[in-house]
Amino acid sequence: MKNAIKFLAAVLLVPTTLFAAAEVCAQSGIIIKNFQNGVGFLAGAALYCVIHFSCYQFERMYVFGHETTHAVAAMFFGFRIHSISVKKDSGHVKMDRCNAAVVLAPYFVPFYAVIAGLIYLAVHLVIDASAYRPVFMAAVGFFMAFHWVQTFKTLWETQQPDLKMAGGVFFSWVIILLCNAAVFSLVLKCLFPQEIFLLEMARGVVNSTYNLWKIVINYIIDQIIAARR
Repeated sequence: MKNAIKFLAAVLLVPTTLFAAAEVCAQSGIIIKNFQNGVGFLAGAALYCVIHFSCYQFERMYVFGHETTHAVAAMFFGFRIHSISVKKDSGHVKMDRCNAAVVLAPYFVPFYAVIAGLIYLAVHLVIDASAYRPVFMAAVGFFMAFHWVQTFKTLWETQQPDLKMAGGVFFSWVIILLCNAAVFSLVLKCLFPQEIFLLEMARGVVNSTYNLWKIVINYIIDQIIAARR
């Protein structure tokens, strides 16, 4: 029953997910427009892709970040962690209970990009870290590419039990895509605070979703009325 409700919720969220992805893609153009600041991000992302697809894929590093994110998300919800295992190409976290957010967290939380941001913030609280901003931008680009490539690779190449555990493959994919769009919006806001307006982005997604469902519902009503004549 729960999975059926989650499947229905996912169906209803599909338009929102698509509009959110489109909005984020459109806003991502700020990286090119603000090239002087965005070049570091692009260079970091390109560097990761070159390394990953040519010589080294950071498997153990990804597994560590993946399992740690499970654990941190579980602790956030007040769940108890019993053990964490990290191997080269696999890992697991034993906890007393979990939910869909805990299960799916590693697929939309860019663990190492968050760590890079926290380090930059900590340094900035002690000294003026503006001179190191290009390095920070490159690090975020590197780790965002790491997150996207590794997440896609993991979901595409293996049948992840996490997806079934969270409520089904379809539900999980919709939530992962929607949350990745939301998280990257936050990343863009942190990198370009003067150019990115989250409320306007959210308002655009909500309005587009509302207008689409309004059209669909009106069409269904018209068809029902026509069928009764």
